[in-house]
Formats: sequence, C-alpha cells, structure tokens
Amino acid sequence: MEWTGWATRAVRRHGGAAVRAVRRAWREPGRERDLTVQAGKAALAACVAWAVAGWWLQAPMAFVAPWVAVVLVESTVYRSLAHGLQQVAAIAAGTVVATGVALVLNNTMVTMVVVLPAVLLLAQWQRLGSQGIYAATGALFVLTSGQVSLATSGARIAEAVFGAVVGITVNALVRPPVYLRDTRAALQDAACEAQEILDAVAEGLDVGEWDSHAAGERHERALGLGRLVEQARSAIGWSRESMRGNHRGRGTGAVSPPGKAYDDALTVLDHVAVHTAGVTRTVLETASHNGKAARPGPQITGPYADFLRHTARAIGLYGRTRFAGTGTSQPADGALHEAVEELNRSLDELHRTVPGAVQDDPDALATHGALLAQARRLADQLVQD
Repeated sequence: MEWTGWATRAVRRHGGAAVRAVRRAWREPGRERDLTVQAGKAALAACVAWAVAGWWLQAPMAFVAPWVAVVLVESTVYRSLAHGLQQVAAIAAGTVVATGVALVLNNTMVTMVVVLPAVLLLAQWQRLGSQGIYAATGALFVLTSGQVSLATSGARIAEAVFGAVVGITVNALVRPPVYLRDTRAALQDAACEAQEILDAVAEGLDVGEWDSHAAGERHERALGLGRLVEQARSAIGWSRESMRGNHRGRGTGAVSPPGKAYDDALTVLDHVAVHTAGVTRTVLETASHNGKAARPGPQITGPYADFLRHTARAIGLYGRTRFAGTGTSQPADGALHEAVEELNRSLDELHRTVPGAVQDDPDALATHGALLAQARRLADQLVQD
C-alpha cells in the first residue's frame, strides 16, 4: 500500500509537470514551445519522406528515407546540414564496403566478421564527426536485409540522400530554430543570481552575522555563478550557430544574431563572478575564525555592505537593460548610469575608510586592497558598456 501511494504521488507529480509544460507551450514562447515545434517538424519530415519514397515511388528500402529525415531535424539548420552530409557519407561508406565484401565472400556471417571491425574503425574518422556510427548501421542494413545486390545497395544510398534532403529542407523552411531568447535568459539568470548573492552578503554584514554555515552556502552559490556564465557563453554560441543558413535572420524584422554587446556582457559577468566569489570567500574565511577579534568592525563592514548593495543594484539593472531585447527605454539606461555612479561613490568611501581601519594589519590591508581593485574593474566595465 505504501509503495502504491508513492507511485500514485509520483504519477500525479510528473503528470502535473507535463500539463504545466503543455500550457506554457500553448500560452507563450519558450523552450517547451520550441521542443513541440521541433517534434512536429520531425514527424512532418518523416511523413513527407515516406509519402514520396514508400507510397509514391514504392522504393525497395523506403524505410531509410523517413528514418534519416527524422534524425536530421536538428537543433539548428547549420547542424542539420553538417550532420546530413556526414551521415550520408557514413551510410554510403558502410553500404559500399559491406556490399563489396559480401559479393566477394558470399557468406553473411564471414562478411560481418570482416566488415564490422573495419567500419567501426571508419566511424572514428574525424571528418565523420558524431555521425560516424552510421557507417556500421549502413553495413548492418546491407548484411541483415536478405539478398545483397548492387541495385538494393544503390537504392538504399539514394533513399538516405532523399531523407537527408527532406529533413534539412523541413528544418530550414518551417520555423527554423533560433536560440536568442535562451541566450538572453541565460545572461539574465547570471545577473540575477549575482544580485541576490551580493544582497544577501550585504544584509549579513549589516546585522553583524558571522555564521560560517550561511557564509559557506553563499560561497557555494558564488562558485556556481561561474557555471551560469559558462552556460550563457554556450547559449551565445548556440544562438550564432542557429542563425547560420536560417532565413529568419534575413529580411525586414529579422532576428539578429548576438553581436559585440553580448560578448561585452560576458566580459562583465566574468568580472562579476570573480568578484562575487572573492567577496564570499573573504566573508567565509573571516566567519570561520573562532576569535571575534579577527572580524572587522562596523567601520569596515558598514561601508563594504553599502558597496555590495550598490554593486548588486547596478548588476540587476545591467541585466534588465542589456538583455531585455530591443527597445530598451532611456529611463532604464539612466537608472543604470545612476546606479553605477552610486557604486563609484561607495567605492570612494571604501578607499577612504578601509586603509585607515586596517593599517596595522598588512594581511588585512592586502586582502581588502585586492577586493577593492576587483570592484574598481567591475565598476569600470559597467561604465564603459
């Protein structure tokens, strides 16, 4: 009974998640809708390939065409084309080798023993990329489909070529995928996470909280911020690739690929990630000391908390103004510049306050000096953008 209850709850939970995903796909653009469209396009490509090769032409190996067509409705048009050429080359190579050896040896089992090691080695050829395994698939189709002949092998290659053409064409002409929205979301996620972490650290410094457990959690989040920036970098690469050979990138109102502004944003967020990890590491190390004498007093934590708060606000505004798409309002840009000016003022206050407060402690002065240098570079990046 207990297992049944657990299974019921699991089904309801996953069923509810599936229903919510369907609703999001219907209601607004997003990953769910993109996946739904790609699935529909793959089904369409398979149906078209089968209608022509199987129903109309009644080709002897008609199943190859829809199979290849489905596989080549890829995540980008460029990838469909590149993988299509590699896959057809691999299938053709495996088919030709298997056919030639089978006709010479006239024994399926012996041919398989000879051919499979050779085509599996061929699959590792760099020029075939991830599609090299289809050389072995092509060979197996030849050796396990009955009588081997030049006619059937030629038909199989022709059907693979036709299926590839159908898959690539459908992917290129029917709402070709664009990942610019995913790129913006990844950049915004990184900026929002940095803002939340710095706000949390500032709040802890304001109230004099030196809990090593809480400081450790914030430091773990800060280390994860670098991974978010890497995800954003990967998303930019996907966006640029998705625009290659994509007709949605041309003409009036077309979607533009990520330009220099996105590269500049990655540079800024790299600085943000390094700076945030440095801040949280310093707080964690200070909180881990047993003696309270090693912890800075309010004459240091107060100005530093103000600086962190201004930094967090500037980063949050940066994310909302730089990655919100076209048509960013002038007031939003003005708010960002005001936030950066406040950040610079808080930095100046730190430069005046911190050296005098830690002048008798060379180690502390070096640590705070490094953090201030990182902060100055971060502020300069925000000003220049």
